[in-house]
Amino acid sequence: MSQEELSGVLIVNKHAGVTSHDIVNKVRRLYNTRRVGHTGTLDPMATGVLVVLIGRAAKACEYLSADSKRYRATLRLGLTTDTEDITGTVLTVSHAIPSASELYGLLPRFCGKIQQIPPMYSALKVGGQKLVDLARRGETVERQAREIEIFDLRAEQTDTSTDYILDVHCSGGTYIRTLCADLGAALGCGGVMASLERTETCGFPLSLAHTVEELESMDENRRASVLIQTEQLFSDLTPIHLPAFFEKLCRDGCEIYLQKLGIDLPSGTRVRLCNAKGVFFAIGAVGEYKNGIAVKAVKTFVL
Repeated sequence: MSQEELSGVLIVNKHAGVTSHDIVNKVRRLYNTRRVGHTGTLDPMATGVLVVLIGRAAKACEYLSADSKRYRATLRLGLTTDTEDITGTVLTVSHAIPSASELYGLLPRFCGKIQQIPPMYSALKVGGQKLVDLARRGETVERQAREIEIFDLRAEQTDTSTDYILDVHCSGGTYIRTLCADLGAALGCGGVMASLERTETCGFPLSLAHTVEELESMDENRRASVLIQTEQLFSDLTPIHLPAFFEKLCRDGCEIYLQKLGIDLPSGTRVRLCNAKGVFFAIGAVGEYKNGIAVKAVKTFVL
């Protein structure tokens, strides 16, 4: 396989002290391609799973941002900062640290669907400007609370009375440092995030990830071999196998009526479109057309 044809998913174990964009630039050089994206930013202090999309796989970014994620974070009680983590300016200090049982008793309140106000130090845009850029200029703007979902939240004591390890399974768009700050506020002592590791995203666990150092030590063929097929990003979608005639129509932008395929799926269903041999080539969406329910390709990955 030549470098120009490389396409797939690379699971990187991001190290601390670099941005997600730094990792993307490194991957561009290692794989000799400009077509590289990722599925969710990690702060410079954070480590762990960064899903990098290479070649045609980069087109999948827009379909993966809401996927659930798992994190392992350190909650430090007794502090508040302007960034909600230990890298920021300290605003308050409290020596009245609650007991472990008080923290454990609070956790159920933060499970399920809850409202969370995005932090100023975030990449969200207001009026076309990133909140973090406004924050660095000393500006604060009103942010609307957003619904997130915490599927599971657990805490584990450490040898330090102020520090707890949090295991969080949450929806995309959840800010773990804001969760730490909100837990500290609810306990009355303040709280910040002291460390963060993403242990899973898009269904890919940390065990599949490669460090930058490992990738640099590989030869060209070995680096190509660790790429995961783009289709695995959509393994939870229903596959539709199209005979050659319908595949060509689909690739030409036509809708394919499900009645002709002998398939019954509700409108709004997103599917994996495969050829007659079961080889994935596009994401499709089922919808209502003038002659009934049909599927149409919305993003093609394999030409």
